[in-house]
Amino acid sequence: MQSAPKEKVLKEVRKALIKKSLKKFPSLNTTKNIYKLPKSEKDDLGVLFAEQFSQAAGNFIFCENEEILKTSLHQLISEQGWEKVHTIDPDIQKMLDEKNIGYTDKSEDMIIMDIGITMCEFLVARSGSIVVSSKQTSGRRMVVFPPVHIVIAYSDQLVPHVKDALVGLKKRYGSRLPSQITAITGPSRTADIEKTLILGAHGPKEVYVLLTDRVPSK
Repeated sequence: MQSAPKEKVLKEVRKALIKKSLKKFPSLNTTKNIYKLPKSEKDDLGVLFAEQFSQAAGNFIFCENEEILKTSLHQLISEQGWEKVHTIDPDIQKMLDEKNIGYTDKSEDMIIMDIGITMCEFLVARSGSIVVSSKQTSGRRMVVFPPVHIVIAYSDQLVPHVKDALVGLKKRYGSRLPSQITAITGPSRTADIEKTLILGAHGPKEVYVLLTDRVPSK
């Protein structure tokens, strides 16, 4: 036999489930996007991403074309004194070869790398996030192991919101979605230790995005 207080509570719950409450604001649009987006999608999405990514302590470099991107990458690596460069992506390896930048793609070298260079799936302008997945050549480890993570991205990968990136992934992979999809917003950070913000505790302490326009295929 149920106690009186418990029975009273259950009775009120049943009544609440049966009785529908009136909407106080019936004309309220709960699906409309509340964020203001740029009018010119392609160019201004890049500006918005750069602003949001920089606010999240990311390092953004825009390159007018792929050749400038390669030069900027070479200059960045030289200026920072990074010697142990790691990348698995064949397209990035080709860029590095063209600029005579040494690199390794061996798994055992991951624990000693200075930087890791990868591509990405999408860039989310509204949050300044980099979307990567386990189906990329770089896999899961290359977004966690490097102390410095450099991402090569193209303007046609810019999308307004995370939901647009998910739609794009669904279109790209169909029913065989990646087992891991990650949104990276700036360097790894935690405040678990005495409520003090620490960068790089659980992943890269620095994240760079080098963005350019994709060269149209002939």
